[in-house]
Amino acid sequence: MATTRNAHAGWVGDLPTGAGQVTLDSSELGTFDITWKARAEAAEGKTSPEELIAAAHASCFAMAFSNELSTAGHAADYVNTSAAVTFVPGTGITGSHLTLAAKIPGISQEDFDTISNAAKSGCPVSAALAGVEITLDATLEA
Repeated sequence: MATTRNAHAGWVGDLPTGAGQVTLDSSELGTFDITWKARAEAAEGKTSPEELIAAAHASCFAMAFSNELSTAGHAADYVNTSAAVTFVPGTGITGSHLTLAAKIPGISQEDFDTISNAAKSGCPVSAALAGVEITLDATLEA
């Protein structure tokens, strides 16, 4: 069954000095301030499209990794993921760097690496970001 999630944004003013807000409509989790400065310089308590994309990529990758792991017959003690999305003013989004740290009893390093890379390429957000470089640092913790 297909699902659709919704958000909306409003903006007042020009790009460098204007400001806006983005609201997560489907989850009703909140409304967040956005500015060009938060996007291109320091966040200062505001968010940006890249931060929202990073949140989407980190959570999607965690789900994809957990699915690949269970399909291969493994269960993790824990899985921690993060994503860092890079934005260059005048160029755009240039990449997303995924970081994974997981503790998985009984898995080999080779299987961990295979599963990590399969999750990176199989994550739907990775597919949506296919136009940028996606990198992964995966650590199997003891």
